[in-house]
Amino acid sequence: MSGNITFTIIKPFAVSNGYIGPILNKIHQGGFRISAMRMLWLTRGEAERFYEVHEERPFYKDLVEFMTSGPIVVAILKKENAVEDYRKLIGATDPEKAEEGTIRKEFAESMRANAVHGSDSDDNAKIEGSFFFSGLQQF
Repeated sequence: MSGNITFTIIKPFAVSNGYIGPILNKIHQGGFRISAMRMLWLTRGEAERFYEVHEERPFYKDLVEFMTSGPIVVAILKKENAVEDYRKLIGATDPEKAEEGTIRKEFAESMRANAVHGSDSDDNAKIEGSFFFSGLQQF
């Protein structure tokens, strides 16, 4: 049985280009409810800890650099089958390959500046959400 939460980040490229509102609107239209949300600017240490699962990957340093280049919006989203439904809503990581109407197709510039992050599993949704929000901050 799939869980009812997922986690998202609206990335620096999307924030700096004024896409927060339109992305949140698509999330709302997709049937998701926001149970926690805030805007912040990650420090290098925070980004390194959040993405440590990718530490050995060749893109790790560029990812940390990009994610600390400006403010981001983080949110926990609720809906039945949240992870799978949100992955469909955001589309493929590469906006060139993303389906029409998806968040990444509409708002991303490239694979690196792909507008949003979405959890890839129920377990990771809980881990990622808890990285940014205590239990008291989730509704």
